Amino acid sequence: MNNMSDREAVAMALENPIFFGHIVDRYQDKLARYIHRLGVRNPDDRDDVLQEIFVKVYRNLNGFDETLSFSAWIYRIAHNEAISWYRKRRVRPEGNLVQDGESLLEALASDVTDTEVSFDQGLNADEVSKALQEVPEKYRDVLILRFYEQLSYEEIADVLKLPVGTVGTYVHRGKSALKDNLDTNKLHL
Repeated sequence: MNNMSDREAVAMALENPIFFGHIVDRYQDKLARYIHRLGVRNPDDRDDVLQEIFVKVYRNLNGFDETLSFSAWIYRIAHNEAISWYRKRRVRPEGNLVQDGESLLEALASDVTDTEVSFDQGLNADEVSKALQEVPEKYRDVLILRFYEQLSYEEIADVLKLPVGTVGTYVHRGKSALKDNLDTNKLHL
């Protein structure tokens, strides 16, 4: 079952609801990590939000447009549920990144020109998390989806309901803002 595509898994779940468990198994850890990065840090809250995500997915599976990416569709639901969770509690997200952001650091390093001073790549997850939280939300969301969730620009555009060109602009501006924040934070250490 692990080697079947998302479309095949959806088709099987639509045919027989018992197969919906395969979708849950495939996405549970990824979505838990994603909503954790968005700031749902308490494990019980995270489980509640995950449950709501999968209830919504199950209820709306018949309405899934097969011309779109299933992963972008499910991430959009996860994003909306995390935002709803914040609104219900009237709390501000406090993202906490785990130490799997090497691709983000590599992307930042690849943008450094010869005339610029390269920042120390020995950053820890806490430094990156702090600097990322200082990036404007519209850029932060795109960076998380691109570099931590490894979604394509097209998938990010589907998740956030933005034009693909805007996603590219936000990635560029977000990386620049993050690099500036990392450089600034290094100066204050």
